[in-house]
Amino acid sequence: MKAEPLLLTRQLASGPARLAAWCHAATGWRAVLAAFGAGSLSVLAMAPFFLSPILFLTLPVLIWLLAPAAAVASQSVAQRWHRRFWPGWWFGFGYFLFGLFWIGEAFLVEAEHFLWALPFAVTLLPAGLAIFFGLATAAAGAVSRPGLPRVLALALALSAAEWLRGHILTGFPWNTLGYALTMPLVLMQSAAVIGIYGLTLVTVLVFAGPGVMLAAGDTIIGRLGSPWRSALAMAAVPLAVMLTFGTVRLALMPSKFVANVRLRIVQPSIPQREKQLPEFQRRIFFDHIDLSKRRPDGVPDDMAGVTHVVWPEAAMPFRPLQSPEAMSYIDDMLPADKYLLAGALRTALNAGTAPDIRNSLLVFGSSGFATAIYDKIHLVPFGEYLPVRPLLDRIGLQEITRQRGGFGVGTAPRPLLRVPGLPPVSPLICYEAIFPAALVQGTERPGLFVNITNDGWFGNTTGPRQHLHQARLRAVEEGVPLVRAANNGISAMIAPSGRVIGQLALNVRGSFDVELPEAVTPPPYARFGDLIFALAWCAVAVLLARRLRIAPSSP
Repeated sequence: MKAEPLLLTRQLASGPARLAAWCHAATGWRAVLAAFGAGSLSVLAMAPFFLSPILFLTLPVLIWLLAPAAAVASQSVAQRWHRRFWPGWWFGFGYFLFGLFWIGEAFLVEAEHFLWALPFAVTLLPAGLAIFFGLATAAAGAVSRPGLPRVLALALALSAAEWLRGHILTGFPWNTLGYALTMPLVLMQSAAVIGIYGLTLVTVLVFAGPGVMLAAGDTIIGRLGSPWRSALAMAAVPLAVMLTFGTVRLALMPSKFVANVRLRIVQPSIPQREKQLPEFQRRIFFDHIDLSKRRPDGVPDDMAGVTHVVWPEAAMPFRPLQSPEAMSYIDDMLPADKYLLAGALRTALNAGTAPDIRNSLLVFGSSGFATAIYDKIHLVPFGEYLPVRPLLDRIGLQEITRQRGGFGVGTAPRPLLRVPGLPPVSPLICYEAIFPAALVQGTERPGLFVNITNDGWFGNTTGPRQHLHQARLRAVEEGVPLVRAANNGISAMIAPSGRVIGQLALNVRGSFDVELPEAVTPPPYARFGDLIFALAWCAVAVLLARRLRIAPSSP
Protein backbone atom coordinates (compact mmCIF):
# COMPACT_ATOMS: atom_id res chain seq x y z
CA MET A 1 0.00 0.00 0.00
CA LYS A 2 2.88 2.39 0.74
CA ALA A 3 4.33 1.86 -2.74
CA GLU A 4 1.28 3.36 -4.48
CA PRO A 5 1.61 6.90 -3.02
CA LEU A 6 5.35 6.77 -3.70
CA LEU A 7 4.73 5.79 -7.32
CA LEU A 8 2.14 8.57 -7.72
CA THR A 9 4.60 11.09 -6.26
CA ARG A 10 7.28 10.04 -8.73
CA GLN A 11 4.84 10.24 -11.64
CA LEU A 12 3.74 13.74 -10.64
CA ALA A 13 7.32 14.89 -10.21
CA SER A 14 8.22 13.59 -13.65
CA GLY A 15 5.97 16.22 -15.29
CA PRO A 16 8.13 19.23 -14.34
CA ALA A 17 11.27 17.21 -15.08
CA ARG A 18 10.08 16.38 -18.61
CA LEU A 19 9.10 19.97 -19.31
CA ALA A 20 12.44 21.16 -17.93
CA ALA A 21 14.29 18.71 -20.18
CA TRP A 22 12.35 19.94 -23.22
CA CYS A 23 13.19 23.57 -22.38
CA HIS A 24 16.85 22.67 -21.84
CA ALA A 25 16.97 21.14 -25.30
CA ALA A 26 14.97 23.86 -27.04
CA THR A 27 16.94 26.02 -29.46
CA GLY A 28 16.16 28.42 -32.28
CA TRP A 29 12.51 29.15 -32.98
CA ARG A 30 11.34 26.57 -30.42
CA ALA A 31 13.08 28.43 -27.61
CA VAL A 32 11.75 31.77 -28.92
CA LEU A 33 8.17 30.49 -29.07
CA ALA A 34 8.45 28.94 -25.60
CA ALA A 35 9.69 32.20 -24.06
CA PHE A 36 7.25 34.39 -25.99
CA GLY A 37 4.32 32.06 -25.18
CA ALA A 38 5.20 31.89 -21.49
CA GLY A 39 5.37 35.68 -21.30
CA SER A 40 2.11 36.10 -23.18
CA LEU A 41 0.27 33.68 -20.89
CA SER A 42 1.66 35.45 -17.82
CA VAL A 43 -0.57 38.45 -18.58
CA LEU A 44 -3.50 36.33 -17.36
CA ALA A 45 -2.15 36.82 -13.82
CA MET A 46 -2.91 40.54 -14.07
CA ALA A 47 -6.18 42.47 -13.89
CA PRO A 48 -8.91 41.85 -14.88
CA PHE A 49 -8.26 38.08 -15.07
CA PHE A 50 -6.21 37.44 -11.88
CA LEU A 51 -5.38 33.89 -13.01
CA SER A 52 -2.20 33.92 -10.98
CA PRO A 53 -1.67 30.11 -10.93
CA ILE A 54 -0.60 30.37 -14.59
CA LEU A 55 2.73 31.61 -13.22
CA PHE A 56 3.38 28.16 -11.70
CA LEU A 57 3.98 27.15 -15.32
CA THR A 58 5.35 30.23 -17.03
CA LEU A 59 8.04 31.34 -14.55
CA PRO A 60 9.66 27.88 -14.32
CA VAL A 61 9.71 27.74 -18.13
CA LEU A 62 11.64 31.01 -18.14
CA ILE A 63 14.23 29.56 -15.73
CA TRP A 64 14.54 26.31 -17.66
CA LEU A 65 15.14 28.16 -20.91
CA LEU A 66 18.22 29.71 -19.31
CA ALA A 67 19.85 26.34 -18.69
CA PRO A 68 21.67 26.00 -22.02
CA ALA A 69 23.29 29.41 -21.64
CA ALA A 70 24.60 28.51 -18.18
CA ALA A 71 25.83 25.12 -19.37
CA VAL A 72 28.01 26.33 -22.24
CA ALA A 73 31.21 27.04 -20.34
CA SER A 74 33.34 27.26 -23.48
CA GLN A 75 31.67 30.47 -24.64
CA SER A 76 32.97 33.94 -23.88
CA VAL A 77 31.34 36.09 -21.22
CA ALA A 78 29.69 38.23 -23.91
CA GLN A 79 28.28 35.16 -25.67
CA ARG A 80 26.87 33.73 -22.44
CA TRP A 81 25.22 37.04 -21.53
CA HIS A 82 23.80 37.24 -25.03
CA ARG A 83 22.21 33.80 -24.74
CA ARG A 84 20.82 34.56 -21.29
CA PHE A 85 19.39 37.89 -22.39
CA TRP A 86 17.14 36.73 -25.23
CA PRO A 87 14.90 34.26 -23.33
CA GLY A 88 14.06 37.08 -20.91
CA TRP A 89 13.57 39.58 -23.71
CA TRP A 90 11.17 37.31 -25.63
CA PHE A 91 9.30 36.51 -22.41
CA GLY A 92 9.02 40.23 -21.66
CA PHE A 93 8.02 41.07 -25.22
CA GLY A 94 5.09 38.64 -25.05
CA TYR A 95 4.16 39.87 -21.59
CA PHE A 96 4.12 43.54 -22.52
CA LEU A 97 2.70 43.06 -26.01
CA PHE A 98 -0.47 41.44 -24.69
CA GLY A 99 -0.50 43.44 -21.47
CA LEU A 100 -0.30 46.82 -23.23
CA PHE A 101 -2.07 46.19 -26.54
CA TRP A 102 -4.79 48.62 -25.43
CA ILE A 103 -2.42 51.54 -26.01
CA GLY A 104 -3.19 51.09 -29.70
CA GLU A 105 -6.76 52.21 -29.08
CA ALA A 106 -5.52 55.78 -28.55
CA PHE A 107 -4.24 55.88 -32.13
CA LEU A 108 -7.69 55.04 -33.45
CA VAL A 109 -9.38 58.09 -31.88
CA GLU A 110 -8.10 60.22 -34.74
CA ALA A 111 -7.09 57.45 -37.08
CA GLU A 112 -6.76 59.84 -40.00
CA HIS A 113 -3.78 61.42 -38.20
CA PHE A 114 -2.26 58.65 -36.11
CA LEU A 115 -3.14 55.25 -37.59
CA TRP A 116 0.27 55.04 -39.24
CA ALA A 117 1.90 55.08 -35.80
CA LEU A 118 -0.23 52.29 -34.27
CA PRO A 119 2.00 49.33 -35.28
CA PHE A 120 5.05 51.12 -33.91
CA ALA A 121 3.38 52.04 -30.62
CA VAL A 122 2.07 48.56 -29.85
CA THR A 123 5.40 46.87 -30.65
CA LEU A 124 8.18 49.34 -29.84
CA LEU A 125 7.04 50.07 -26.28
CA PRO A 126 6.83 46.35 -25.38
CA ALA A 127 10.18 45.80 -27.09
CA GLY A 128 11.75 48.54 -25.00
CA LEU A 129 10.22 47.38 -21.72
CA ALA A 130 11.28 43.79 -22.47
CA ILE A 131 14.91 44.92 -22.19
CA PHE A 132 14.45 45.02 -18.41
CA PHE A 133 13.39 41.36 -18.39
CA GLY A 134 16.28 40.49 -20.70
CA LEU A 135 18.78 42.13 -18.37
CA ALA A 136 17.21 40.27 -15.45
CA THR A 137 17.63 36.85 -17.07
CA ALA A 138 21.11 37.77 -18.27
CA ALA A 139 22.07 38.35 -14.63
CA ALA A 140 20.08 35.46 -13.15
CA GLY A 141 21.43 33.00 -15.72
CA ALA A 142 24.91 33.44 -14.28
CA VAL A 143 23.80 31.12 -11.45
CA SER A 144 24.20 27.65 -12.92
CA ARG A 145 23.25 25.64 -9.83
CA PRO A 146 19.87 23.95 -10.52
CA GLY A 147 16.88 24.18 -8.24
CA LEU A 148 16.50 26.73 -5.47
CA PRO A 149 19.58 28.86 -6.35
CA ARG A 150 18.15 29.64 -9.77
CA VAL A 151 14.80 30.58 -8.25
CA LEU A 152 16.48 32.92 -5.79
CA ALA A 153 18.59 34.45 -8.57
CA LEU A 154 15.59 35.12 -10.79
CA ALA A 155 13.61 36.58 -7.89
CA LEU A 156 16.44 38.99 -7.13
CA ALA A 157 17.05 39.94 -10.76
CA LEU A 158 13.42 40.36 -11.80
CA SER A 159 12.38 42.35 -8.74
CA ALA A 160 15.37 44.66 -9.21
CA ALA A 161 14.55 45.01 -12.92
CA GLU A 162 10.94 45.86 -12.12
CA TRP A 163 12.08 48.54 -9.68
CA LEU A 164 14.32 50.01 -12.37
CA ARG A 165 11.47 49.89 -14.89
CA GLY A 166 9.44 52.01 -12.51
CA HIS A 167 12.12 54.69 -12.25
CA ILE A 168 14.35 54.93 -15.34
CA LEU A 169 13.39 57.52 -17.99
CA THR A 170 10.48 58.80 -15.84
CA GLY A 171 9.41 55.18 -15.23
CA PHE A 172 6.48 53.03 -16.34
CA PRO A 173 5.66 50.42 -13.65
CA TRP A 174 2.53 49.14 -15.38
CA ASN A 175 1.60 45.51 -14.60
CA THR A 176 4.56 45.02 -12.28
CA LEU A 177 4.75 41.28 -11.63
CA GLY A 178 3.85 41.72 -7.97
CA TYR A 179 0.25 42.50 -8.93
CA ALA A 180 -0.17 38.75 -9.40
CA LEU A 181 -0.39 38.50 -5.59
CA THR A 182 -2.92 41.29 -4.99
CA MET A 183 -6.21 39.47 -5.37
CA PRO A 184 -8.30 38.58 -3.44
CA LEU A 185 -8.45 41.57 -1.09
CA VAL A 186 -6.76 39.74 1.80
CA LEU A 187 -3.62 39.23 -0.30
CA MET A 188 -3.61 42.89 -1.28
CA GLN A 189 -2.98 43.91 2.34
CA SER A 190 0.67 42.82 2.19
CA ALA A 191 1.34 45.82 -0.05
CA ALA A 192 0.92 47.92 3.09
CA VAL A 193 4.19 46.41 4.34
CA ILE A 194 6.43 45.53 1.38
CA GLY A 195 4.88 47.45 -1.50
CA ILE A 196 4.46 46.25 -5.05
CA TYR A 197 8.18 45.64 -5.62
CA GLY A 198 8.41 43.53 -2.48
CA LEU A 199 5.42 41.58 -3.75
CA THR A 200 7.31 41.04 -7.01
CA LEU A 201 10.14 39.39 -5.09
CA VAL A 202 7.64 37.13 -3.31
CA THR A 203 5.75 36.40 -6.56
CA VAL A 204 8.80 34.90 -8.25
CA LEU A 205 9.68 32.80 -5.18
CA VAL A 206 6.13 31.49 -4.78
CA PHE A 207 5.39 30.66 -8.40
CA ALA A 208 8.79 29.68 -9.79
CA GLY A 209 9.98 27.71 -6.78
CA PRO A 210 7.77 24.59 -6.77
CA GLY A 211 8.21 23.51 -10.38
CA VAL A 212 11.93 24.28 -10.56
CA MET A 213 12.71 22.50 -7.30
CA LEU A 214 10.66 19.44 -8.25
CA ALA A 215 12.37 19.18 -11.62
CA ALA A 216 15.82 19.41 -9.98
CA GLY A 217 14.93 17.21 -7.01
CA ASP A 218 16.13 20.04 -4.78
CA THR A 219 15.10 20.88 -1.23
CA ILE A 220 15.09 24.05 0.83
CA ILE A 221 17.45 22.68 3.51
CA GLY A 222 19.96 20.72 1.50
CA ARG A 223 19.78 16.94 1.71
CA LEU A 224 17.18 16.96 4.45
CA GLY A 225 13.46 16.87 3.75
CA SER A 226 11.97 16.03 0.35
CA PRO A 227 11.51 17.97 -2.91
CA TRP A 228 7.74 17.70 -2.62
CA ARG A 229 7.63 19.11 0.91
CA SER A 230 10.05 21.85 -0.07
CA ALA A 231 8.06 22.72 -3.19
CA LEU A 232 4.85 22.88 -1.20
CA ALA A 233 6.50 25.03 1.46
CA MET A 234 7.85 27.48 -1.14
CA ALA A 235 4.31 28.29 -2.21
CA ALA A 236 2.20 27.57 0.86
CA VAL A 237 4.19 29.29 3.61
CA PRO A 238 4.37 32.78 2.03
CA LEU A 239 0.74 32.59 0.92
CA ALA A 240 -0.37 31.43 4.37
CA VAL A 241 1.49 34.33 5.99
CA MET A 242 -0.04 36.83 3.56
CA LEU A 243 -3.54 35.45 4.00
CA THR A 244 -3.25 35.50 7.78
CA PHE A 245 -1.88 39.02 7.83
CA GLY A 246 -4.54 40.26 5.41
CA THR A 247 -7.36 38.67 7.36
CA VAL A 248 -6.18 40.19 10.65
CA ARG A 249 -5.57 43.61 9.11
CA LEU A 250 -9.00 43.77 7.52
CA ALA A 251 -10.64 42.67 10.76
CA LEU A 252 -8.84 45.33 12.81
CA MET A 253 -9.08 48.18 10.31
CA PRO A 254 -11.70 50.69 11.45
CA SER A 255 -14.53 51.65 9.11
CA LYS A 256 -14.81 55.32 9.92
CA PHE A 257 -15.93 58.17 7.68
CA VAL A 258 -15.06 61.85 7.67
CA ALA A 259 -17.90 63.78 9.25
CA ASN A 260 -20.10 66.05 7.14
CA VAL A 261 -18.58 65.05 3.79
CA ARG A 262 -20.49 63.53 0.92
CA LEU A 263 -18.92 63.32 -2.52
CA ARG A 264 -20.63 63.14 -5.89
CA ILE A 265 -18.45 61.51 -8.55
CA VAL A 266 -19.45 62.41 -12.11
CA GLN A 267 -18.75 60.09 -15.05
CA PRO A 268 -20.10 61.60 -18.32
CA SER A 269 -18.72 58.89 -20.62
CA ILE A 270 -17.95 61.30 -23.47
CA PRO A 271 -16.51 59.65 -26.62
CA GLN A 272 -12.87 60.66 -26.81
CA ARG A 273 -13.13 61.86 -30.40
CA GLU A 274 -15.77 64.39 -29.36
CA LYS A 275 -13.55 65.71 -26.58
CA GLN A 276 -10.96 66.51 -29.24
CA LEU A 277 -13.32 68.66 -31.33
CA PRO A 278 -14.07 72.32 -30.41
CA GLU A 279 -17.68 72.14 -31.59
CA PHE A 280 -18.52 69.68 -28.77
CA GLN A 281 -16.89 71.57 -25.90
CA ARG A 282 -19.97 73.56 -24.88
CA ARG A 283 -22.19 70.49 -24.81
CA ILE A 284 -19.59 68.53 -22.82
CA PHE A 285 -19.37 71.32 -20.24
CA PHE A 286 -23.14 71.47 -19.73
CA ASP A 287 -23.35 67.68 -19.60
CA HIS A 288 -21.06 67.71 -16.56
CA ILE A 289 -23.16 70.43 -14.93
CA ASP A 290 -26.38 68.52 -15.56
CA LEU A 291 -25.02 65.29 -14.05
CA SER A 292 -23.72 67.21 -11.04
CA LYS A 293 -27.19 68.57 -10.26
CA ARG A 294 -28.91 65.18 -10.41
CA ARG A 295 -29.02 62.27 -8.01
CA PRO A 296 -27.53 58.98 -9.22
CA ASP A 297 -31.07 57.88 -10.16
CA GLY A 298 -31.37 60.90 -12.48
CA VAL A 299 -33.75 62.97 -10.34
CA PRO A 300 -32.74 66.69 -10.11
CA ASP A 301 -31.71 67.67 -6.58
CA ASP A 302 -29.38 70.67 -7.01
CA MET A 303 -26.71 68.76 -5.06
CA ALA A 304 -28.80 68.43 -1.91
CA GLY A 305 -26.73 66.72 0.79
CA VAL A 306 -23.60 66.75 -1.38
CA THR A 307 -20.59 68.75 -0.19
CA HIS A 308 -18.09 68.16 -3.01
CA VAL A 309 -18.38 67.22 -6.68
CA VAL A 310 -15.52 65.58 -8.59
CA TRP A 311 -15.21 65.74 -12.37
CA PRO A 312 -12.67 63.70 -14.37
CA GLU A 313 -9.50 64.73 -16.16
CA ALA A 314 -10.03 67.29 -18.95
CA ALA A 315 -13.72 67.51 -18.02
CA MET A 316 -13.41 71.01 -19.45
CA PRO A 317 -11.30 70.49 -22.61
CA PHE A 318 -10.75 74.23 -22.79
CA ARG A 319 -9.36 76.92 -20.45
CA PRO A 320 -12.24 77.84 -18.11
CA LEU A 321 -10.19 80.39 -16.15
CA GLN A 322 -10.12 82.47 -19.32
CA SER A 323 -13.85 82.08 -19.94
CA PRO A 324 -16.04 84.40 -17.83
CA GLU A 325 -19.09 82.55 -19.16
CA ALA A 326 -17.84 79.19 -17.90
CA MET A 327 -16.94 80.67 -14.53
CA SER A 328 -20.39 82.17 -14.24
CA TYR A 329 -22.08 78.82 -14.89
CA ILE A 330 -19.88 77.13 -12.29
CA ASP A 331 -20.84 79.86 -9.83
CA ASP A 332 -24.53 79.24 -10.56
CA MET A 333 -24.13 75.48 -10.19
CA LEU A 334 -22.46 75.55 -6.78
CA PRO A 335 -24.62 76.43 -3.76
CA ALA A 336 -22.93 78.01 -0.78
CA ASP A 337 -20.30 75.87 0.98
CA LYS A 338 -20.09 73.34 -1.85
CA TYR A 339 -17.01 72.73 -3.96
CA LEU A 340 -16.07 71.37 -7.36
CA LEU A 341 -12.81 69.52 -8.11
CA ALA A 342 -12.43 69.30 -11.88
CA GLY A 343 -9.92 68.50 -14.56
CA ALA A 344 -9.31 71.29 -17.08
CA LEU A 345 -6.67 73.03 -19.16
CA ARG A 346 -5.13 76.26 -18.02
CA THR A 347 -2.54 78.79 -19.15
CA ALA A 348 0.44 79.21 -16.83
CA LEU A 349 2.30 82.51 -16.96
CA ASN A 350 6.01 81.92 -16.46
CA ALA A 351 8.49 84.63 -15.57
CA GLY A 352 10.90 85.19 -18.44
CA THR A 353 9.42 82.54 -20.74
CA ALA A 354 6.39 82.15 -22.93
CA PRO A 355 3.13 80.95 -21.31
CA ASP A 356 2.40 77.24 -21.54
CA ILE A 357 -0.69 75.05 -21.26
CA ARG A 358 -1.05 72.79 -18.23
CA ASN A 359 -3.13 69.68 -17.59
CA SER A 360 -4.63 70.73 -14.29
CA LEU A 361 -6.96 69.94 -11.43
CA LEU A 362 -8.89 73.05 -10.39
CA VAL A 363 -10.91 73.56 -7.21
CA PHE A 364 -13.89 75.94 -7.39
CA GLY A 365 -16.01 77.33 -4.59
CA SER A 366 -19.41 78.96 -4.78
CA SER A 367 -17.71 82.21 -5.74
CA GLY A 368 -16.95 80.69 -9.15
CA PHE A 369 -13.23 81.35 -8.74
CA ALA A 370 -10.49 78.72 -8.57
CA THR A 371 -9.48 78.41 -4.92
CA ALA A 372 -6.72 75.83 -5.50
CA ILE A 373 -4.76 74.62 -8.53
CA TYR A 374 -2.60 71.60 -9.27
CA ASP A 375 -0.66 71.18 -12.52
CA LYS A 376 0.34 67.66 -13.52
CA ILE A 377 4.02 66.98 -12.80
CA HIS A 378 4.46 63.50 -14.31
CA LEU A 379 3.57 63.87 -17.98
CA VAL A 380 3.01 60.96 -20.37
CA PRO A 381 5.82 60.66 -22.96
CA PHE A 382 4.50 61.05 -26.54
CA GLY A 383 1.00 61.61 -25.15
CA GLU A 384 1.55 64.91 -23.35
CA TYR A 385 5.07 65.83 -24.37
CA LEU A 386 7.68 64.75 -26.92
CA PRO A 387 11.05 63.60 -25.63
CA VAL A 388 13.92 65.12 -27.62
CA ARG A 389 11.37 67.50 -29.14
CA PRO A 390 13.65 69.35 -31.60
CA LEU A 391 14.53 66.09 -33.36
CA LEU A 392 10.99 64.69 -33.43
CA ASP A 393 9.52 68.01 -34.51
CA ARG A 394 11.72 67.92 -37.60
CA ILE A 395 10.20 64.63 -38.73
CA GLY A 396 6.64 65.83 -38.15
CA LEU A 397 5.71 63.97 -34.94
CA GLN A 398 3.28 65.47 -32.46
CA GLU A 399 1.76 64.43 -29.15
CA ILE A 400 -1.32 62.27 -29.46
CA THR A 401 -3.23 64.93 -27.49
CA ARG A 402 -2.40 67.30 -30.38
CA GLN A 403 -1.49 70.03 -27.90
CA ARG A 404 0.95 72.22 -29.85
CA GLY A 405 4.24 72.36 -27.97
CA GLY A 406 3.03 69.75 -25.49
CA PHE A 407 1.90 70.44 -21.94
CA GLY A 408 3.95 72.36 -19.43
CA VAL A 409 4.97 70.53 -16.29
CA GLY A 410 3.84 71.59 -12.84
CA THR A 411 6.04 72.39 -9.88
CA ALA A 412 7.43 69.51 -7.80
CA PRO A 413 7.17 68.34 -5.11
CA ARG A 414 3.48 67.67 -5.50
CA PRO A 415 1.57 70.10 -3.24
CA LEU A 416 -1.33 69.27 -0.98
CA LEU A 417 -4.54 71.09 -1.86
CA ARG A 418 -6.58 72.78 0.84
CA VAL A 419 -10.25 72.22 0.12
CA PRO A 420 -12.73 73.33 2.80
CA GLY A 421 -14.45 70.36 4.41
CA LEU A 422 -11.87 67.84 3.17
CA PRO A 423 -8.67 66.58 4.77
CA PRO A 424 -5.47 67.61 2.92
CA VAL A 425 -5.79 66.41 -0.68
CA SER A 426 -2.98 64.90 -2.72
CA PRO A 427 -4.00 65.38 -6.37
CA LEU A 428 -3.15 62.77 -9.02
CA ILE A 429 -3.86 63.16 -12.71
CA CYS A 430 -4.15 60.06 -14.89
CA TYR A 431 -1.27 57.61 -14.54
CA GLU A 432 0.36 59.53 -11.69
CA ALA A 433 -1.52 57.02 -9.52
CA ILE A 434 0.56 54.04 -10.70
CA PHE A 435 3.88 55.14 -9.19
CA PRO A 436 4.54 53.57 -5.77
CA ALA A 437 6.15 55.71 -3.08
CA ALA A 438 5.73 58.82 -5.28
CA LEU A 439 2.21 59.89 -4.34
CA VAL A 440 3.25 61.73 -1.19
CA GLN A 441 6.14 64.10 -1.90
CA GLY A 442 6.07 66.53 0.99
CA THR A 443 6.47 66.17 4.72
CA GLU A 444 2.74 66.42 5.49
CA ARG A 445 0.58 63.35 5.11
CA PRO A 446 -2.59 63.64 2.98
CA GLY A 447 -5.98 62.44 4.11
CA LEU A 448 -7.29 61.85 0.59
CA PHE A 449 -6.00 61.07 -2.90
CA VAL A 450 -8.05 62.56 -5.72
CA ASN A 451 -7.23 60.76 -8.96
CA ILE A 452 -8.85 62.27 -12.05
CA THR A 453 -8.30 60.45 -15.32
CA ASN A 454 -9.54 60.01 -18.86
CA ASP A 455 -9.33 56.38 -19.92
CA GLY A 456 -11.66 57.09 -22.83
CA TRP A 457 -8.56 56.92 -25.02
CA PHE A 458 -8.35 53.16 -24.46
CA GLY A 459 -11.84 51.86 -25.19
CA ASN A 460 -13.41 48.80 -23.64
CA THR A 461 -10.13 46.97 -23.05
CA THR A 462 -8.08 45.67 -20.16
CA GLY A 463 -6.29 49.04 -19.84
CA PRO A 464 -8.90 50.93 -17.75
CA ARG A 465 -9.43 47.88 -15.56
CA GLN A 466 -5.71 47.52 -14.90
CA HIS A 467 -5.53 51.26 -14.16
CA LEU A 468 -8.23 50.99 -11.48
CA HIS A 469 -6.55 48.01 -9.84
CA GLN A 470 -3.21 49.76 -9.60
CA ALA A 471 -4.88 52.77 -8.00
CA ARG A 472 -6.33 50.43 -5.37
CA LEU A 473 -2.81 49.32 -4.43
CA ARG A 474 -1.72 52.90 -3.84
CA ALA A 475 -4.53 53.34 -1.31
CA VAL A 476 -3.38 50.22 0.53
CA GLU A 477 0.32 51.16 0.46
CA GLU A 478 -0.34 54.60 1.90
CA GLY A 479 -3.37 53.86 4.10
CA VAL A 480 -5.21 56.76 2.46
CA PRO A 481 -8.60 56.68 0.68
CA LEU A 482 -8.56 57.37 -3.04
CA VAL A 483 -11.43 58.81 -5.05
CA ARG A 484 -11.19 58.20 -8.76
CA ALA A 485 -13.19 60.16 -11.35
CA ALA A 486 -12.80 58.83 -14.89
CA ASN A 487 -14.39 60.19 -18.04
CA ASN A 488 -15.78 56.85 -19.18
CA GLY A 489 -14.83 54.72 -16.18
CA ILE A 490 -13.94 53.11 -14.04
CA SER A 491 -14.79 55.72 -11.40
CA ALA A 492 -14.59 54.55 -7.80
CA MET A 493 -14.20 55.36 -4.14
CA ILE A 494 -11.45 53.19 -2.68
CA ALA A 495 -11.03 52.75 1.06
CA PRO A 496 -7.55 52.56 2.68
CA SER A 497 -7.97 48.78 2.70
CA GLY A 498 -8.31 48.73 -1.09
CA ARG A 499 -11.99 47.88 -0.82
CA VAL A 500 -14.15 49.55 -3.47
CA ILE A 501 -17.12 51.13 -1.68
CA GLY A 502 -18.63 52.91 -4.68
CA GLN A 503 -18.15 52.46 -8.39
CA LEU A 504 -19.43 53.18 -11.89
CA ALA A 505 -18.64 50.55 -14.50
CA LEU A 506 -16.84 51.20 -17.76
CA ASN A 507 -18.79 53.23 -20.35
CA VAL A 508 -21.67 53.98 -17.97
CA ARG A 509 -22.94 57.56 -17.95
CA GLY A 510 -24.00 58.86 -14.56
CA SER A 511 -22.81 59.65 -11.07
CA PHE A 512 -22.68 58.15 -7.60
CA ASP A 513 -22.70 59.65 -4.12
CA VAL A 514 -20.46 58.30 -1.40
CA GLU A 515 -19.10 59.14 2.04
CA LEU A 516 -15.37 59.67 2.53
CA PRO A 517 -13.50 57.01 4.55
CA GLU A 518 -10.93 58.23 7.03
CA ALA A 519 -7.25 57.60 6.45
CA VAL A 520 -5.66 55.05 8.78
CA THR A 521 -2.43 55.07 10.76
CA PRO A 522 0.42 55.10 8.22
CA PRO A 523 1.32 51.48 7.43
CA PRO A 524 4.98 50.43 7.18
CA TYR A 525 5.21 51.12 3.44
CA ALA A 526 3.90 54.65 3.89
CA ARG A 527 6.63 55.30 6.48
CA PHE A 528 9.59 53.51 4.93
CA GLY A 529 8.76 53.19 1.24
CA ASP A 530 10.92 50.69 -0.65
CA LEU A 531 13.41 50.34 2.21
CA ILE A 532 11.60 47.20 3.41
CA PHE A 533 11.79 45.76 -0.11
CA ALA A 534 15.52 46.56 -0.17
CA LEU A 535 16.04 44.75 3.13
CA ALA A 536 14.07 41.72 1.91
CA TRP A 537 16.08 41.78 -1.32
CA CYS A 538 19.34 41.75 0.64
CA ALA A 539 18.08 38.87 2.81
CA VAL A 540 17.35 36.77 -0.29
CA ALA A 541 20.77 37.69 -1.69
CA VAL A 542 22.42 36.45 1.51
CA LEU A 543 20.38 33.23 1.29
CA LEU A 544 21.52 32.73 -2.29
CA ALA A 545 25.16 33.29 -1.37
CA ARG A 546 24.91 30.81 1.49
CA ARG A 547 23.22 28.25 -0.72
CA LEU A 548 25.91 28.55 -3.38
CA ARG A 549 28.57 27.78 -0.75
CA ILE A 550 26.80 24.53 0.19
CA ALA A 551 27.52 21.42 -1.86
CA PRO A 552 24.65 20.69 -4.27
CA SER A 553 22.03 18.25 -3.02
CA SER A 554 21.46 16.82 -6.48
CA PRO A 555 23.43 16.58 -9.68
